[in-house]
Amino acid sequence: MTTFQLDKAHSSVAFQVKHMMISKAKGEFTNFDVEVQGDINELESLNVKATIDAASIDTKNADRDNHLRSADFFDVENYPTITFVSESVRKLSDTEYEVTGKLTIRGVTRTETFKVEYNGQVKNPLTGGISVGFDVEGTINREDYGLVWNVALETGGFLVGKEVKILASFEFSLS
Repeated sequence: MTTFQLDKAHSSVAFQVKHMMISKAKGEFTNFDVEVQGDINELESLNVKATIDAASIDTKNADRDNHLRSADFFDVENYPTITFVSESVRKLSDTEYEVTGKLTIRGVTRTETFKVEYNGQVKNPLTGGISVGFDVEGTINREDYGLVWNVALETGGFLVGKEVKILASFEFSLS
């Protein structure tokens, strides 16, 4: 069994969503934790639990961030965390995997699958230990989780897109 220690300084959880049908609004969650259990030499054995502090959302716009924290979106007062708990890891190639599990947002739990790229392992020159990296990507429909607030545009379409692209990178120290 490998012990994984998340290196938060070299990890991120970001997202992007269409804005006014013409551009992408981007943001990140600055407070999160990822627990991994299993054998690094057999990635299909890994069990993952990610916990995100929904109030830590940061889109570089305070008014928008406050709106996203409100009952119109994440309702952080009643649903302070977003969680993902893996159920299976499937190998697609030496570096590509699919992780399927239960994603919970605003008290709604659904099964989602994310693509994971395993970036390998390296000896960390600063610590002498082994570090590993993973990139995660996927798309969810925000309305499936009760994030349905929107405004119709005069020219057609809506202010905020339904599809949210998730882009995360994680670095772990192994022991």
